[in-house]
Amino acid sequence: MVPTNSSARPQKMQQPEDRDVRVGDYLDDKLQTLADLESVDSLLAGVRDRHELLQKQLEDARLDLQTAKGSYSEYASSSQRAAREFAKKQQDIDRRLKIIAQSDTSDDAVGKFESSMDKLRRLDIASGYMELLQEVEKINSEGRTRLQTSPEAAMEQYRQLRKLTASLAPLADAAEGAAPHLLDHISKTTENLHRQIKDAFSAELEQLLKKIYWPRADATIPPNLQQDWEKSTGKLLDLQKPELEALESAATTKDKNKAPAVLLPLEVLVQPLEMRFRFHFEGDRPTNRLDKPEYFLSYVADLLSQYNDFMVDNLQPILLRHFRGSDLGMNPAYIDATSALITALLPMLRAKVFSMLPQVASQPQLLSHLIQEIMSFDTAIRDEWRYSGGSGVEGWKGIAWEVLVQKDWFGRWLQVEKEFALSRYQSIIDDPSAGELDYDSVDPDATKPSKAAIRVNDLLETITDRYRPLSSFSQKLRFLIDIQISIFDRFHERLHSGLEAYLTLTSSIGRRVQGISQEEQASLQGVAGLDRLCRVYGSAEYLEKAMRDWSDDIFFLDLWTELQQRVSRPPSTTTPTTRTSTPIAGALSLSDIATSTSPAVGTTTNGALFDETAAAYSRLRIRSEAIITDTLIYDLRAALRGYQRANPRGSISATTAAVSSTSAELDPALSYLAASLHFLSHALARAPLLRITRALCRALDEALWDGVLMRHRFSAAGAAQLAADFAALCAAIDNVCGTGVAERGMRRMGEAVGLVGLRASRGQAGGMQDGEEEEGEEAGERERRLGLWEVERRLFANNESAREVLEEFGVERLSEAEARHVLERRVELGS
Repeated sequence: MVPTNSSARPQKMQQPEDRDVRVGDYLDDKLQTLADLESVDSLLAGVRDRHELLQKQLEDARLDLQTAKGSYSEYASSSQRAAREFAKKQQDIDRRLKIIAQSDTSDDAVGKFESSMDKLRRLDIASGYMELLQEVEKINSEGRTRLQTSPEAAMEQYRQLRKLTASLAPLADAAEGAAPHLLDHISKTTENLHRQIKDAFSAELEQLLKKIYWPRADATIPPNLQQDWEKSTGKLLDLQKPELEALESAATTKDKNKAPAVLLPLEVLVQPLEMRFRFHFEGDRPTNRLDKPEYFLSYVADLLSQYNDFMVDNLQPILLRHFRGSDLGMNPAYIDATSALITALLPMLRAKVFSMLPQVASQPQLLSHLIQEIMSFDTAIRDEWRYSGGSGVEGWKGIAWEVLVQKDWFGRWLQVEKEFALSRYQSIIDDPSAGELDYDSVDPDATKPSKAAIRVNDLLETITDRYRPLSSFSQKLRFLIDIQISIFDRFHERLHSGLEAYLTLTSSIGRRVQGISQEEQASLQGVAGLDRLCRVYGSAEYLEKAMRDWSDDIFFLDLWTELQQRVSRPPSTTTPTTRTSTPIAGALSLSDIATSTSPAVGTTTNGALFDETAAAYSRLRIRSEAIITDTLIYDLRAALRGYQRANPRGSISATTAAVSSTSAELDPALSYLAASLHFLSHALARAPLLRITRALCRALDEALWDGVLMRHRFSAAGAAQLAADFAALCAAIDNVCGTGVAERGMRRMGEAVGLVGLRASRGQAGGMQDGEEEEGEEAGERERRLGLWEVERRLFANNESAREVLEEFGVERLSEAEARHVLERRVELGS
């Protein structure tokens, strides 16, 4: 065969003329001068070498071509032989299929053949099933036969069936659930044999228990029955052990809250106790009352106390021998006799509780009482008996958790508790005495809250006690936000509305628009008005402090810590844009929780659950204190108007001045100060009282400075009267707030009164009353050395001289210019 490759084709033969032309061109190129003729020999030698090389390459190419042609011919021959053999075999297969399938065409024969093979496979599977069923039946029959003579002997057959069942389960899963009926039959056969063996072992244990008169409280196992007791309970434990091990090995995170299995010996022991329980708490017995769930709960607790010693003395050693060193030994519900007894008593309690729930669902009080009693029972079992429910570190969640979470009764119960709490809150608010200040329930030196604030706080503490035993974090948070913080917000809104109403009614526009009566207006003025403001202030401060204290409570600290941990571990699918809307606790998202509790949720900032609410009460407290201060200042200025307008001070002579008493025009201000500060000293703690008093003193200092001192001129006697009036004002303040409070708060006015009351000549002290003692030796010496004219001369000389004389006089608050203005108010200097 001729190769088809173009590279292997022989090139077209060159014509002689072409070769001559090429040779000529080559010689012309190499021999262009006479000197080139000398290299003819070397040129010929090179040509010969190239000719030999080309000749050798040509021979190699011919050999490769011959080899390729031979290989191709051999491959073509073998391919043809293989094709002929395949065709021959195909014909033979078709012929055989036609004979086997009795068909005229090969396609029909193939279909019939595959159908026959499928039948053979099914027949083979069915044969295997029959063999397996025969084996199962044989083992089961042998086990039943042995059971008649010795239940212990049937244990071997039960183990075989259990092992067979365990081995078939993964095979069925791998085969996508094949042969479910077969597996169900084998499983039921195994369970039936297990039940028969268990009944036999249980009957044997029951016979022994009759001999010791179980369930008498004083039942004991005598020495002659000790061996039979250990043997009977041991056989039941051996029968149950594979099942318990399977449950432990199959435990996953999802079913960690699943209740542990009841040990078979305990089932037998508890059976007569359960009959007693049902006798007392089912039917129409007087002990079976919907309103008294504590009856059956306390009955179960009494059973535990009554029979625990028997279990510890007689069952505990057997449990240790059977389960120590195995995985079951790590589960307290199996290795500890007390925990095993509790586990055995709980099923009858669950049945009773779950049967009661539909009956009390429409009766809120009974439902609330039932849940509270269940939580109290859970707490007692968990704390007093150290029952963990086989859950290890996580602990037993309790019957209440099963009711509220697994049976989904939390929503209904939360609604009931919220309605109770709001109803109780409304009754507190509607009480006529709710707005009164409570002087007896707090420390005498503390700010007095309203009776409503104290009762609301007590209500909220009671609510905390009601949901404190809950084991679910999301349920605790829902209780906190939906009930406690909700009531806090309602009461805050009430206090805020009361404050706004006061401001509206006391404003001139508000009085005209509202058209309030004289009685109503009287209740807004003076001490009565301060009383209304102090109710808001005291209530806000009291509840703010209560929330701060709650934030340090271990219960709320644990809630806050768990909340921060949950927020710090968001789901993997959470993105920064959806993080705030991702559920953190139940249906509550991060934004919902942060809005209701604290903006520090999800941050590294220190915070607490009541930050947001406490901050709202703090703002209300600060604002109400500012309004109290403003009200005091406003009313005091109104009381001082008559005193500010009076102007006999420049004409009062020393002989007519009644400096032994205060001015009559000052009496309203003194009466208001005495009454209001006396009330505030009882209603407020010392710290807010001093803050308010300092602000009041600053305002009084300004009013006296601008409205009296800078407005009028004073004779010596008038200055003495001013000093007496100022001293009366200071005394009214100091009598309530403490010595020196008024002097420190009105330092500028005090220095001005002393300066304007300087004596006009030596030996006569202006501003000093007859018989009045000097405040100190230093002050007396200063009065003797400095007189009105001396001070005037030095004060108006220059600033340096003025500073010196003011320093000698003990003036610190007044500047040189202010001192000159004060001294100019003297009549003697003004002329």
